[in-house]
Amino acid sequence: MRVAGLMSGTSVDGVDVAIVDIDGGKVRLVAFDVFAHKPALRREILSLCDPAGARIDLVCHLNHVLGEVFADAVIKLCNRSGIALDSIDLIGSHGQTIWHQPEGRRYGGRTIRSTLQIGEPSVIAQRTGITTVADFRPRDMAVGGQGAPLVPYADYVLFRDANVSRGVQNIGGIANVTFLPRACRRDDILAFDTGPGNMVIDGIVRLATGGRRHFDRGGAMAARGKIDEALLREMLKHPFLRRKPPKSTGREEFGQAYCEWFSRRARKRALAPDDMVATVTAFTACTIADAYRKFLPGMPDEMILGGGGAHNRMLVRMLRREMPAVKIRTTDEFGIDVDAREAVAFAILAWATMRGTANNVPSATGAAEPVVLGKIVPGRR
Repeated sequence: MRVAGLMSGTSVDGVDVAIVDIDGGKVRLVAFDVFAHKPALRREILSLCDPAGARIDLVCHLNHVLGEVFADAVIKLCNRSGIALDSIDLIGSHGQTIWHQPEGRRYGGRTIRSTLQIGEPSVIAQRTGITTVADFRPRDMAVGGQGAPLVPYADYVLFRDANVSRGVQNIGGIANVTFLPRACRRDDILAFDTGPGNMVIDGIVRLATGGRRHFDRGGAMAARGKIDEALLREMLKHPFLRRKPPKSTGREEFGQAYCEWFSRRARKRALAPDDMVATVTAFTACTIADAYRKFLPGMPDEMILGGGGAHNRMLVRMLRREMPAVKIRTTDEFGIDVDAREAVAFAILAWATMRGTANNVPSATGAAEPVVLGKIVPGRR
């Protein structure tokens, strides 16, 4: 089966598209690219992530706009790569999360967990003609799970090993780990969000440079800066970091409000922009390492890095310093571009959905039982 996976993460940079061939559980990446959002669209999407100012008419509108954007991204990748659109059997789309409440709120004497992803799959199926699976999180939440992390099933398919234990570490806007003990079965998987990935780093780069830069390319600013150890210790007291798995987080805890809090504290301490970026980069590295020490049964033999954070050389250097006994590799070494890992994961999840295979991991999400995730929109052929 040839499957296209679509992902737009918490950084809201654009649409990641991966086309993979899956044969008997073996996965081969055929093509991958990232299609950046136009700045105006990115600003509109981010405005929906603010519950105080989000407009319901814009939620409605952008749901369908993003359906068009996702469909266009698949078509463009096919054109760029010389792949026939009709050779694709299936699309798996994560959509764009605009709000996620894994802890839930009380209603009618019960705790109701909820989540909202936009990027209308009916539009994707209609424009491409391809059956589309989307909206993966809600079914897990319906059986008491947090609806995240979703990629552990795909990590199990891609990276489990008979002889080596691995922590598959994604560093996107949020950082998350999938722990695969050696010779693991699906019930042995442990996965959770470790805390912020690039989200706070990117936010502080924008604030510290007055919007002239949006991320720390290669970790250059962090490399020039000095970590404020006292402020870092204060940051490491964040309650999410003490919470036991299963757990997930997002912009609600580490978004704009958190970045503004850090910026105020940094100004009071007269930190230079490079020092601010160095401190929040250390925060990401320390939260990952601390999560491994606190919540994994033991340090893995290997860390397999994926996501945009794998390009941040200073962040990777800090991780090596924090976990000297762990061999750090990247998904590139396994044939999966570091930026493609999550898009590939949603292709695998959609493939499992169409086979009727339960593709959540209850040990990771806290769900009461394994379930088949996603909603299926038939294509035109």
